[in-house]
Amino acid sequence: MMRLMDEWHTKDSTFGFRRHHQNLLREGFCVGRDRVRKFMKAMDIKAIYQKPKTSIPNKENKIYPYLLRDLKIMYPNQVWAIDITYVPMLHGFFYLVAIIDWYSRYILAWELSNSLSKEFCVSALEKALSRYGIPLIMNSDQGSQFTSNAFTKILLDYSVDISMDSVGRWIDNIVIERWFRTYKYEHLYLNDYAKITEINGGTGEYIEYYNFDRIHASLNYKTPYEVYFGHN
Repeated sequence: MMRLMDEWHTKDSTFGFRRHHQNLLREGFCVGRDRVRKFMKAMDIKAIYQKPKTSIPNKENKIYPYLLRDLKIMYPNQVWAIDITYVPMLHGFFYLVAIIDWYSRYILAWELSNSLSKEFCVSALEKALSRYGIPLIMNSDQGSQFTSNAFTKILLDYSVDISMDSVGRWIDNIVIERWFRTYKYEHLYLNDYAKITEINGGTGEYIEYYNFDRIHASLNYKTPYEVYFGHN
């Protein structure tokens, strides 16, 4: 059921628990609304549309303004984006965090975790910074992993400007959202992974293919690698 819900959410992020519930009933599952709500909470998915108080930020953590509105992104390392997505397996699930260079679409770092902890997000950030230098801006949503002191302190220590999406505005982080969609439809849903070692290896292979071999119309039919490292 969670696998189907993830596919529906990836295709149309406006689905709330009522539509997920009705779709599962149509698929022949005997499931109640409360269980569907629990699935959505475990998967960390929410219906995306403008409404008051969609989420309540952690009051102990600072929320930063969104900096990308009307900004022209013209070169690598000007803006990075980070986000987390649910990753289904044959038995159970994991979470994938990824960091993308907005200009080139190059995946800079990623990590898998069996929980929505801040630690795997911090690990991905440290990898990206050590391998590729320092961006001007890091954009994320207002999730507690990204507003945590452990995460923001690293960015502030490197004088990186922190940008956070407006609540309920998935389009504010559209580049990483589109990449998650591509990853799932081109790779994840085509492979029934049963072990963490399999999904870890398969994800790594796909990201290498995506970075080095997959051309993009939006990049004038170049690969993310060619644009990230070849920009003059």
